[in-house]
Amino acid sequence: MNEKISALTRRQFIASGAAALTAAAVSSTDAVFAQPKRLRMALVGTGGRGATAWGADIVANYSDVAEIVGLCDINSKRVRAAKELIKTNAPVFTDFDQMIRQTRPDSVTVATVDATHAHYIIRAMELGCDVFSEKPLCTDEAQCQAILDAQKKFGKKVTVTFNARHDLEAKKTKELLMQKAIGEVFSMDFHEYLDTSHGADYFRRWHRLKEKSGTLLVHKASHHFDLANWWIDSTPVEVTAFGELKFYGRNNSFRSTHCRVCPFKQQCKFYWDVTQNPLYMKLYVNCESEDGYLRDGCVWREDINIYDTMSVVVKYENGARLNYTAGAYLPYEGQAISINGSQGRLDYFDFGGGGFVNKELRLTRSFGKSEVITDLGERRAGEHGGEDAALQDVLLRDHNKPDPLGLRADLRAGALASLIGIAAYRSIERGGQKITLKELVKL
Repeated sequence: MNEKISALTRRQFIASGAAALTAAAVSSTDAVFAQPKRLRMALVGTGGRGATAWGADIVANYSDVAEIVGLCDINSKRVRAAKELIKTNAPVFTDFDQMIRQTRPDSVTVATVDATHAHYIIRAMELGCDVFSEKPLCTDEAQCQAILDAQKKFGKKVTVTFNARHDLEAKKTKELLMQKAIGEVFSMDFHEYLDTSHGADYFRRWHRLKEKSGTLLVHKASHHFDLANWWIDSTPVEVTAFGELKFYGRNNSFRSTHCRVCPFKQQCKFYWDVTQNPLYMKLYVNCESEDGYLRDGCVWREDINIYDTMSVVVKYENGARLNYTAGAYLPYEGQAISINGSQGRLDYFDFGGGGFVNKELRLTRSFGKSEVITDLGERRAGEHGGEDAALQDVLLRDHNKPDPLGLRADLRAGALASLIGIAAYRSIERGGQKITLKELVKL
């Protein structure tokens, strides 16, 4: 009897133990499947923007939802320096195709020189990857058409990382316009003020060359044209523009190649000591032997062929007009934006000096009151006033959530923003001739 009981007990114990082990295994399997798959991200272009916003920030703040699996740059020293700054174990490459084939990413972030964006965007899609592209999407109409054709052929997703949409005032402006707070939008005045620090810096770098940046009308203003397109909620159809190089470049009596070797350091108000910036020393100065790129280039170099004074008029499909101006040598930094509608006006001011109010969004209703809009939400910490973090949240954490304001900028949005700038410089080249977007590309 005792032997029978003992045998039964052993059988029960074994059975119950097996069941427990099975349950544990099932539970463990469920836990594995319950964990969301991290997005495998590869980065091409490891300069300041790529290494920080799309490198170090991803590792520090989004490692639970994304992992960097590869870094690529044509400069082998820079990509190794970026790896240390990013604090990643991802392998480094100078060959883009090799990186994609070896690391098999889900998406590629493109943060290279503007004129090379199209090459990497198209190649990434050909190799089976979705794309996050820094603005601008492209720098000429042929590149734009090639990207549109490639996306149609390969069916991959292209997102343009317009962080300016994520400014609190910008989002509130979109919300008010969707609510018809000023009725139908008739026109917009958008004035961009770049000062003798920020504005001048574009003329030190590769941006100074039209063939690399598409001018500031593409590189910088694509942010602004995207905001205008997003707010007006219509398709731009024609552009007229004027632009000149009135201040930098040849408009000075002396010049050098770059600030470190300049004999005019004592008299030049634009002398800038790059050696005081540890990040730029690591990513640029210490890497000059690879490609000869000078981060502290002279703002008076005669090869500068972009504009520092710009004026653009854009006509939209719905009849609205955008009047855009920009100057890159002004005594203070900021923006002044006014949107005029059938029932009122929105004014957005954002200045970094000059004695003006710092930030203000004002709604003035026709035959009604004028009020400063204050219910904007909490301002985030980080680069670009927290806009980078807000953008990355939407793209990496909240990508499956509703997007009522349309914060995610797709390929069409990126193309239209670039095309306004491209049409603008084509208009300038042709003496202010009107350029239609449909003559540039087939959307």
